[in-house]
Amino acid sequence: MLEVSGLRAGYGLSQVLFDMHLKIEQGEVVSLIGRNGMGKTTTVKSIMGLLKPSAGSVRINGKEMRGKQPFHIAQAGLGLVPEGRRAFGSLSVRENLLATASRASRWDLTRIYQLFPRLEERQQQLSKTLSGGEQQMLVVGRALMTGPQLLILDEATEGLAPIIRETIWNCLTTLKAEGETILVIDKNLKEMARVVDRHHIIEKGRQVWEGTPQQLAASPDLSHRYLGV
Repeated sequence: MLEVSGLRAGYGLSQVLFDMHLKIEQGEVVSLIGRNGMGKTTTVKSIMGLLKPSAGSVRINGKEMRGKQPFHIAQAGLGLVPEGRRAFGSLSVRENLLATASRASRWDLTRIYQLFPRLEERQQQLSKTLSGGEQQMLVVGRALMTGPQLLILDEATEGLAPIIRETIWNCLTTLKAEGETILVIDKNLKEMARVVDRHHIIEKGRQVWEGTPQQLAASPDLSHRYLGV
């Protein structure tokens, strides 16, 4: 579904990605993990067209998309839950969800409200009046309303209360059961083990290891060396 190969990217004179590789098949849930500053978010920005790579390939369903505008990437089937939430603050919950809705999506307001009942309770509120956790639910719901073939979540549980984190992980468990294709960036290995099929460790802008959560758990030296845990 998504294949990234030989990707190089950075900011000005500072190169962050060096020959980055990543492959996600339809129906898989995979992770991109590593210490802070290793290039995880830069990889996502490069995939989504928010940053123009200097070299390499980004293929979505076999079509080259490297350097395309973000709206072209979205139209090709990628939905992003960005780091830092970024709901449309001046719009209500309901308006946020409808703003990105695709007619081709199998997600509608009813299904989103079933996934996150709290959003239905607050559907007329401006999103800027929501708690951080409620805003995160909203941004996940908004991404699903686009009908993505691949949902990307960049630190979707960071800074949230434990009960809200649990809601997000339960949501991902439901999405996995329904066959959604998902790329997760997160630090919580224990919770990711519930849903992730394969981990990809990134170190200094390169993928240095790939394997299952069980293989990672059986290799504590890997976690210590590359994740600092």
